[in-house]
Amino acid sequence: MENIEALLIPAARKGENEVLKELIRRECNINFQDEKGYTPLIIACYNNQLESAKILIEAGADLNASDLGGNTALMGASFKGYLEIVNLLINECADLNLQHGNGGTALMFAVMFGRNDVAKLLIEKGASRSLKDNRGQSALDLAVIQNNLEAIAILES
Repeated sequence: MENIEALLIPAARKGENEVLKELIRRECNINFQDEKGYTPLIIACYNNQLESAKILIEAGADLNASDLGGNTALMGASFKGYLEIVNLLINECADLNLQHGNGGTALMFAVMFGRNDVAKLLIEKGASRSLKDNRGQSALDLAVIQNNLEAIAILES
């Protein structure tokens, strides 16, 4: 079954939803991880495949699974600025405050990469502003370093 499960990753990356549905029907492990620890949901979210993400979540994908670096689907979508996917993951109860291997959070990714609409949504839905990464920096510290004035205003409001 493992060779079949490996097909979940490219199907999720490319948004091949009929392939995903067939693999799910065959009872593949929906939380299969490749050599980098990526799950189909992480890959779908990182590649802005909203419908694929919905299919995977409906099939029971682990919202908080992480890759080898500790990155989750929410972190990937926040980094890329995919607001619809971030909203989907939040509505499905993904943990907003998980920290990856270096202590970063989805909010920190959003702030560092100027995804201010994502940062605002994360804060509105309860993401912690006070968490610090392994260097002792908060989301606000990162916004200041990036000279992201809009994010600074969002974080200070």
